[in-house]
Formats: sequence, structure tokens, C-alpha cells
Amino acid sequence: MRDLFTLSVLVTVLASGVRLATTYLLAALGETIGQRSGVLNLGVDGVMLLSAFGAYWTALETENLWLAALVGMLVGLLMGVVYAVITLVFRAEQGISGIGIYLFGLGFSDLLFEEIVGTPTPSARLPTLSVPLLADIPYVGEALFEHNLMTFLAFAMVPVIAFLLFRTTFGMNVRAVGENPEAADSLGVSVFWVRFRAILIGNAMAGLAGAALTLRLGNFQNNLTQGLGFIAVALVYFGAWRPRGVMLGALLYGIVGALVLQLKARQIIPLEASDLAAMAPAVLTIVALVVLAGRVEAPSALTQPFSRD
Repeated sequence: MRDLFTLSVLVTVLASGVRLATTYLLAALGETIGQRSGVLNLGVDGVMLLSAFGAYWTALETENLWLAALVGMLVGLLMGVVYAVITLVFRAEQGISGIGIYLFGLGFSDLLFEEIVGTPTPSARLPTLSVPLLADIPYVGEALFEHNLMTFLAFAMVPVIAFLLFRTTFGMNVRAVGENPEAADSLGVSVFWVRFRAILIGNAMAGLAGAALTLRLGNFQNNLTQGLGFIAVALVYFGAWRPRGVMLGALLYGIVGALVLQLKARQIIPLEASDLAAMAPAVLTIVALVVLAGRVEAPSALTQPFSRD
């Protein structure tokens, strides 16, 4: 147990935590934009699964990682169009629609994998990159500045999404339709198109998150995400619908997950308790949400359909 708290182990845990946070962060940032506009998407996990398979199959066939990531985003966009039509055109209940998208993504990704690939086959993986000079900083450089491109992109997106939401006209409109769509509509803001674009952005980032996951692992399997999309939705609440808070939540979740992996690898956690210990990050998220309940306010029009009639 004493060996767990050495500097080298702590650096390893931090580096693994940052790496694990990548997928959560990308998906949760996209979901933040959607929820800020008043749209809850519980189908994030299904979108991630389909996008992960699309990216995996592309990487397997072409070995072009850029194309694989692009395919993942395009799959996410396509699913975003489907979800937007269901929730905005037909004004279906968002929670049920999201679960439907999740189940479709889960089942269809499994079907595609079984029919097209069959057995897990390694594909090209994202290489690890080092930031010049910063990566040479003892300990800190290894933990923070030696990761794949998707990890750097995910954390770079935090200020980008914050700027988009709080410093642009589009962001102002997103927040307006998420708080009071009737008032926004009376001022000439198209609630439909603002929410439509927010859904597309959110789903594209969920698609990128799925691609990041499979390209980091270099493989695909049935139910690869194992519910990561639902954790991403929870992290939006954890972060109080702000990109910086979402990032902190993703880091906390990733570091706890990395710590559990270290405890299992060093056999500090008994084998019979390993499955129970693997639940620690999810339990932590639930506890955090319970603590935060009532202390943060969701967008007033979240999950509420809008009609000019």
C-alpha cells in the first residue's frame, strides 16, 4: 500500500486519469451545448457506439486515422439529424427518444460488428505526442503533456466551448432558448434552428468522443462504451452546465478510475472485490450529483418542447 503513494505512481495515475477523461470530456462538452438550448439527449452512449464502430472500421480498412475521426463525427452528425427530427419536428418526449437512440446505437453497432468484422481485430491507434519543452518538465510533463492528439483536442475545446456559449451571438441565443424560448421567439430568435444546430454540435462531439475511444484502444467490441455516454450526461449536471466545471468533473472521474486500475494491478483490491471497486467512479458521480442537487439550477426550459402555437 505504501508503494501506491510514491511520486512515480501518482504521476502514472494522473497521466492515466487525463487520458481516461478524454472521452467523457468530449461527449459532455457537446451535451452541455445541447442542454443549454433546452434539449436533453440520453442517447449519447448510442451515438458514441455507432461512431466508434464507424471510426474503427475506417481505421481498419484504410489505416487513415484522420479519416476515421472524420467518419466518427459524420456518424454523430447523422444521428443528430435523426434526433433533431424526432424531438423538434415531432416534439417527442426527449427522455424516451434519447433512450430509443441509445438502444438503436447499441443494437445496430453490435450487428454491424458481427456482420462486417466478426472477431475483434486490432486497428491503427493514435500515437502519443509530446509538447516541445513542456513535456521535458520533470513528472508534470509526463502526466500532462504526453498524450494523443484527441486528448489535447478535448482539453483545448474547453475554452472554445466557453467562448462559444458566453461570448458569441449564437451562444447567447442558445442560452436564451434554453431559459425562456417564448421570450427568445418574441425577439425574432428561431428556437427551432438554434436547438437544431445545438443538437448537431452535441452529437458531432459525441461522435468524436466515440472515435477517440476506439482509436485510443485500437480495437472495438460489443458495448465498447459500457455506459460512458450516460456518465457524460451526468457530468453536465456535475459541472453546472459550464465547460470548466464539466472538465473538472471529467478529470475527477478519470483520476478515480485510474486509481482503481492501479489498486487492482497491485492486487491491493482483492480479486473478488474488483467488480465492486470498478463501480467507484460511478458511485462518486452519483454522490456528487446528490450533493449538488438543489445547489445548481438547470436551464429553465430543459426537456420542454417548444411550439409557436
